[in-house]
Amino acid sequence: MIGAELPPTEDAMTLTKSGIPCIAIAASLLTAAFAQVQPPTQAPPAQVQASTPAADKPDPTLTLKIGNPKLKDKTMEVGPGAVLSAETGATVDFERMIRDMMTSRIVHVGETHDSMPMHELQFQVIRALYVRDKHLAVGLEMLPVTVQEALNRWTAGVLTKDEFIREIRWYVNWNFNFGYYEKIFDFAREHRLPIYALNIPREIITKIRMRGWDALSEEEKALIPGTPDVTNQDHRTLIRTVFESSDIPHAMKGPGLDTVFEGLYRSQSAWDEVMGANAVRGVESEGRRVVVCVGSGHLLYNLGLNRRAFERSKMPFKTVIAVAIPSGKKSLTVSRAIGDYVFGLPEEGKPAFPTIGLSFKNVDNLENLVVDPKPTDGVAGRSDFEKGDIILSADGKAYTDINEIRMALAKLKCGDEVKFKILRAGQVKDVSLKCEKKSSD
Repeated sequence: MIGAELPPTEDAMTLTKSGIPCIAIAASLLTAAFAQVQPPTQAPPAQVQASTPAADKPDPTLTLKIGNPKLKDKTMEVGPGAVLSAETGATVDFERMIRDMMTSRIVHVGETHDSMPMHELQFQVIRALYVRDKHLAVGLEMLPVTVQEALNRWTAGVLTKDEFIREIRWYVNWNFNFGYYEKIFDFAREHRLPIYALNIPREIITKIRMRGWDALSEEEKALIPGTPDVTNQDHRTLIRTVFESSDIPHAMKGPGLDTVFEGLYRSQSAWDEVMGANAVRGVESEGRRVVVCVGSGHLLYNLGLNRRAFERSKMPFKTVIAVAIPSGKKSLTVSRAIGDYVFGLPEEGKPAFPTIGLSFKNVDNLENLVVDPKPTDGVAGRSDFEKGDIILSADGKAYTDINEIRMALAKLKCGDEVKFKILRAGQVKDVSLKCEKKSSD
């Protein structure tokens, strides 16, 4: 049987020991950006993989003195199971938080993409708001506006789940298991709540990062609400802090590092500008309150897409940030400016879905999929795959479409095994991909 969790996308928020999701680009893709080389065609553009702080070293993104001038110099202690109000620094119950949100037109709920507890929090917020306001909608970072029609047909009950995943090309547009988001999609369908795609095709963000705004075609520029502002110093401080705490290759350190950062910051700003504008458009289109589900790195300190949406519309909003409390720690110190509400969630023992770490690309004049890059993480990192391996079959079935093989691989559970037949250097080989039951993946 086949299945997989896929490698992080360009906006994958890497969970640090302190549990705050940081903006991430794998070091290999960062190096590619530095060299002005396009990343693998199958994978979305990247952001830098944040290093994991030592257990006794606090995450610097938690306590930056940026954001709300009234709160940026104040901190609060958040423990497992606690909900804190940034305004008071004190605990608040969930229902009180929901009541307070009723004055907001947009509610942002952050996530670490492979954290099931954070997705459960998003679902609970959506459900609780729906009880009070049936005129609700959901906005998602995970999908580009080009698939909006398929989203409409899903909530109208026209598509089956497999048809839906195929039409939105979930495993091409997003690299995390659909199961993390399934409850949200099902709830929206059951109650006929609109789901708005907030993103744009990722190749446009890649182009902005690597070549700048002027490199875009007029058609591409039409998807972005003007040249993104890159002058907010607090936001630059946040992204720079994440960037500098990342595991940057030694060869990249030096004068060229600023160039890499500026490209990254350009793309991050465009990304937030687009999603903020599309969230506002979602509210304006039908007058609905919109719950935005997005990686926390786009929301921290109310400086990302939430700030840009407010500057564009002046619509009141609230932001919910969740942090994972490491096992053995009673609490974490966080800035009171980090979000309007902060949830402390116990650290997960392991992800809800296995991490396979196997990526594919299409090659001109070849129907078969090709492994790229060489797997280094997850189950595939412990298997005999090499960059450039041509996939002839997986469990006896040939695949020519990345989304199709990923749909199959997404069904993998611990203990399952996939038998691949590959072509390497002119020779056919059998490669087994086994998700061990004892694996922490």
